[in-house]
Amino acid sequence: MSAPSFFSGMAAVPRYARVVILAFACASISETVSAAGRPPSPPPSAELAKHLRSITALAVGSPTIQIPEGPFLLGSVRVDDDPYGKETQFDDTELPQHRVWLDTYEIDRDEASLSEYLAYLHTRKLHPPVELQKLIWHVITVHSVDDQTLAQWPALYVTWKEADGFCRAEGKRLPTEAEWEKAARGPDGNLYPWGQQLPDSSLAMFDQHHVHEIPILAAVGNGEAGKSYYGVHHMAGNVAEWVNDWFGFDYYAYMPERNPPGPTSGRYKGLRGGSWKSKRIMLRTATRSGARSDQRSATVGFRCAKSVPAARAR
Repeated sequence: MSAPSFFSGMAAVPRYARVVILAFACASISETVSAAGRPPSPPPSAELAKHLRSITALAVGSPTIQIPEGPFLLGSVRVDDDPYGKETQFDDTELPQHRVWLDTYEIDRDEASLSEYLAYLHTRKLHPPVELQKLIWHVITVHSVDDQTLAQWPALYVTWKEADGFCRAEGKRLPTEAEWEKAARGPDGNLYPWGQQLPDSSLAMFDQHHVHEIPILAAVGNGEAGKSYYGVHHMAGNVAEWVNDWFGFDYYAYMPERNPPGPTSGRYKGLRGGSWKSKRIMLRTATRSGARSDQRSATVGFRCAKSVPAARAR
């Protein structure tokens, strides 16, 4: 069962049971490919290499947005009498709701683009993963997608380690889960990045399907209509995003009240925001999920963040 199909099907499962089921979801993603035992990526064909160079040359970094210091509402209030209501928790991992203080930090307005990711691999003399090579060649030759369009796709088929390495190479880091959630929902706990309104196609790229698993994506620089309280784009849908933290099933119940760094260890790394294939419930700003750090998926990307010294905070 693929990850999007699994999470879509979770809507039919009583929400109190999802915390248990989610443990198995992250390890059973058929469209997500584990790095274990996989040989190094082969070099692309000469023709594909030309397109990769063209896409890489179009890389442009994201603007950054400063998120001010202060408290925000993290997590959700338990709801037991409205199983399918929009305010009801996805599962117990997002409980309880409480205020958490974060120091000032910066976060990229946009998800890292495919062109930026390819440029990162090029500087390290690494070939793109074979899954990505096949996808790019397919959409170019079969669907006539041009290099300019691909350059603005969000990065995908990225492992957590590659996302972490990319951000560090930029002098940044992956956001903590708390930082991601504050940037997505604002200080007062918005249900979705843009507020309380249910998502539609004007606000987020989600609930898309393609028989050959071809991603249906929005350009990273788009997303103004669905921007978050702080002006961050695509915090719901498009691609789910790696965060720095290990995924702690009960971490919200015992996390520090100031600058929570995430659990010290775990089996999965956190993923937030839902993707182009996700159902509406995965787009909630409080919904949490995770996956093995060595997995690649057509539904997973990332964005970067950066701590801000007190002297620089506006």
